[in-house]
Amino acid sequence: MKKKLEKMLDTIRMEARYTASYTGRATFDKRVMQAMQDVDRGDFVADSYKSQAYDNGPLPIGNGQTISQPYIVALTTDLLDVNADSVVLEVGTGSGYQAAILGKLVKQVYSVERISELAASSEKRLKQMGYDNIQVRCVNGYRGWQEKAPFDAIIVTAAATRIPQDLIDQLRPGGRMVIPVGLPYTSQELMLVTRNEQGDTDIESVLGVVFVPLVDNN
Repeated sequence: MKKKLEKMLDTIRMEARYTASYTGRATFDKRVMQAMQDVDRGDFVADSYKSQAYDNGPLPIGNGQTISQPYIVALTTDLLDVNADSVVLEVGTGSGYQAAILGKLVKQVYSVERISELAASSEKRLKQMGYDNIQVRCVNGYRGWQEKAPFDAIIVTAAATRIPQDLIDQLRPGGRMVIPVGLPYTSQELMLVTRNEQGDTDIESVLGVVFVPLVDNN
């Protein structure tokens, strides 16, 4: 497992250098890479996929959802520029892997998941692993978590057809949101949204990606 983990980390570093002309980041923060090392991706996939847990690719987690490839998890985490005092909203808990990475880096993670089975299993898994700074709620991700806003950063782990205004409104001035935007399973763009002190937003395209769709289940 140790060799596979080291290979995964080396692949992340290589991908960071390869995509630097798009992302502007040839390397990722040491704290982010340490979290990628400390959180065992194998704990978040089914036994049948354990042998592939450290490959740089997405894997099924049930209910038509996936766990994102390690490089994308590292990139999106790095783009948030969080610190130990940050309060973060994650939209799309999935397996809980991204939340666990963030849990190593920030003060508090609030994570929302629309699929009740995934919300329940991830919440149980994260509690068993000792994460007391992560809360999970089963709710429509397009609506965020208004009661816990504002957030220093927001990360969305599924592709929205538009950037939800509710999420922008829940972002603290000076905060950052990373969100894939585009049609399901077609051309999508990973977008970085920053909100200034006046509440105005700047939107920057970072990289072409493919994510499962973010469903607006009103």
